[in-house]
Amino acid sequence: MKALNNILARAKADPRRIVLCEGQDVRVLQAAVMAAEQGLAKVIVVGDPTVIAATARDAGLNQQALARLELIDPVTSEHTARLAEALHAHRAAKGMTAEQAAEKIRDPLTFANMMVREGLADGSVAGAVNTTADVVRSAIQLLGLAPGSKLVSSFFLMMLCKPFHNLKGGMIFSDCGLVIDPDAEELSQIALAAADSAQALLGEDPRVAMLSFSTNGSAHHAAVDKVVQAAHRVREQRPEIAIDEDVQLDAAIVAEIAERKLPTSRVKGTSNVLVFPNLEAGNIGYKLAERIGGAEAIGPLLQGLAKPANDLSRGCSTADILNVIAVTVVQAQQRTPED
Repeated sequence: MKALNNILARAKADPRRIVLCEGQDVRVLQAAVMAAEQGLAKVIVVGDPTVIAATARDAGLNQQALARLELIDPVTSEHTARLAEALHAHRAAKGMTAEQAAEKIRDPLTFANMMVREGLADGSVAGAVNTTADVVRSAIQLLGLAPGSKLVSSFFLMMLCKPFHNLKGGMIFSDCGLVIDPDAEELSQIALAAADSAQALLGEDPRVAMLSFSTNGSAHHAAVDKVVQAAHRVREQRPEIAIDEDVQLDAAIVAEIAERKLPTSRVKGTSNVLVFPNLEAGNIGYKLAERIGGAEAIGPLLQGLAKPANDLSRGCSTADILNVIAVTVVQAQQRTPED
């Protein structure tokens, strides 16, 4: 898995501080220890130390393994008062009182994202226990949107590395987990963010396909118009991005078909970013690629945030969490100190 191995190598070369807030979950704690042992990240685990210790025993982790992690109790931490004050200052306009902030900061998810907001950590990972709604809401409220971003969306990093795969390497599938029915402007924001995700994680210039049931105007429908309008917006903002507007999947990933159906294509059937027209298509598409096509799906990952915060599936494995930690490190590496 060259693309994934490259991400792991980049994480090891410059590990960042990644905070986890679900130490009551065996998978999370195992992944945290593995990430620390492999040098992928400087791992912080926020939570009740008694619960974390019990989870460690259940996972067969000894004290030496736990010593590789920084364990923080949000009730007694030296950072708690500072983070509560920062939370109050940030949310006072929304009606949060100082007393409410002092109580809320004891929630591990809130504490973890406030650590990222205040520069005490470089990225957060949650979702093995917390719902996607809670993870995304906390990230948006506490970390906010990246400069120039109008929308938080999600993507999967799809790894196509099996001997039987005709396509090889990594691809970005977006949005497969968050925005249900984007309009043209929202779809353009998803495409721009996905292009940046490809650049950051794959180390390649993005080649974007705006997927549709139409190729180059072969069908006429409002759903096709939306995709075309979104592509035009992307071109207006980032003319350097290679993007095909309405394009069917085969023309997006097969050069011979692209040459026949879309001879003016800049992508030429070599897409590394697939932008789906809505969540139904995206969710079905990534699961088909994973379950029938044998691709490895890493995610859902978040894009459009001011600082890295990623979601996990509650059905995730220890290996899934480890990979998301590595991705979060690489995302953090892309940020400047001023971000």
